[in-house]
Amino acid sequence: MQLVIGNKNFSSWSLRPWLLLKQAGLPFREIPVRLRQADTKAQILAHSPSGKVPALIDGDLTVWDSLAICEYLAEKASLNHVDLWPADPKARAEARSVSAEMHSGFAALRQQMSMEVAASRPGEGQTPEVLADIARIAALWTSSRERFAAAGPFLFGDFSVADAMYAPVAFRFHTYGVELPPLAAAYRDTLLALPAMQEWAAGARAEVGA
Repeated sequence: MQLVIGNKNFSSWSLRPWLLLKQAGLPFREIPVRLRQADTKAQILAHSPSGKVPALIDGDLTVWDSLAICEYLAEKASLNHVDLWPADPKARAEARSVSAEMHSGFAALRQQMSMEVAASRPGEGQTPEVLADIARIAALWTSSRERFAAAGPFLFGDFSVADAMYAPVAFRFHTYGVELPPLAAAYRDTLLALPAMQEWAAGARAEVGA
């Protein structure tokens, strides 16, 4: 498989399926496209009809949109007995709900605290609307960790698509120095400590010469 991605420093949508591929142990090759350049769209269109990153190419199939790619990867991983959604139907439905909420929501956070992995901007961007988004995310993370702590360190115990969807938020909270309640802070740190997240962060720093 091949994954078309944008800059690791700020392409949050690219991070999600990239991290899922790494965590699932599925082999793939990166096709990096530098964003915000004059020929960016043409480069992406050479691989994907959407003209946006990410895009997953698997043989004669192209899948675009982060959540659609994650769903496809979950199906592929299940063939190797790797579960990327919770096994319990109720937990699985909740995991899909929180993933969809991340996919379509938190507009203020996205606008005011854009992902910039290699930067440090503590205290910036904390408008009332952003603080409301942060409170919702912190409550979501805390609730999940309270209920699924015995099953593992991630939102629903084992690593799942839901964790991949919130990985860029962990980078955002680190960049902007967001204070979180204890369980949410511990979960953020769990994500940031993943070897794959460290690899992505190193790539981001290399891009900007940091």
